[in-house]
Amino acid sequence: MKRFVLSVLVENHAGVLSRVSGLFSRRGYNIDSLTVGVTSHPGQSRMTIVVQGDDHTLDQIEKQLFKLEEVITIEHCDPSETVLRETALIKVSAPPEARVGIIETANIFRAHVVDVGIETLVIEATGSQDKIASLIRLLEPFGIKELVRTGLTAMDRGSKLLGGDL
Repeated sequence: MKRFVLSVLVENHAGVLSRVSGLFSRRGYNIDSLTVGVTSHPGQSRMTIVVQGDDHTLDQIEKQLFKLEEVITIEHCDPSETVLRETALIKVSAPPEARVGIIETANIFRAHVVDVGIETLVIEATGSQDKIASLIRLLEPFGIKELVRTGLTAMDRGSKLLGGDL
């Protein structure tokens, strides 16, 4: 099975997310990651959808998505030509004697401490999925209390635009 990242430009109105996710569930496709955000164009949002499957599965997903009237364009993101990023917030157990080690670990990954509690630190990290996973592995011995990840967001490198010159 391969991992595919799709960047889908859609009309931004109520029910679009429900229609897209419903399409996947009706067809029995699992979404590994889904992020949605507005674009610089009023009335449009970009969905970054990560799925696993074979080439036939990808073809079927794209065909089904294009049947939705809100879908403007779909792009299969080539990892070598795309900037792929994820953000994570990681709450770590941080008694005073462990704080220096946690902060040094975060600094190695260019992560930031965004909250300091009496017994915890919250670390914010942005980067590739591998970078985030590596940071999590190194923070596990300190005791991860809570973790949230955004899922991938994607954008083509260079001057290419999703949907052309909109």
